[in-house]
Amino acid sequence: MNRLRALLPLVGCLLLAGCGDDPADGESCEGGGYVCASKAEALECRQGQWRAIPCRGSQGCQESGDTIRCDTSSNLAGDNCGSSAEGRGLCRIDGLAVLECRLGVLVEAQTCRSCSASGEQIICQQ
Repeated sequence: MNRLRALLPLVGCLLLAGCGDDPADGESCEGGGYVCASKAEALECRQGQWRAIPCRGSQGCQESGDTIRCDTSSNLAGDNCGSSAEGRGLCRIDGLAVLECRLGVLVEAQTCRSCSASGEQIICQQ
């Protein structure tokens, strides 16, 4: 199991201390942090419990040194999202809506004729 000190989702980043060894979704934890549970899933220690976050993008979940990168570019409305992504958005995979991380879950925030990303800025054409 990879230990984690930071998760760098494509929609933002925040450095957090890692915690626990070999955690599983739903188990208790202390502090905050992330680990790669598999190629397609990260776990975040949030509010005292490990919580699964899908990494559906082509890069999946990867560890590089003390950093965890979870590719959320293909995540769906209803998927869990990390506290480091709270309030940030990404384009829905079909490019017709903006998804935003709210209270730990991706929700469809706006429909678009076309959605694109420029750096951390999401552009929704009406």
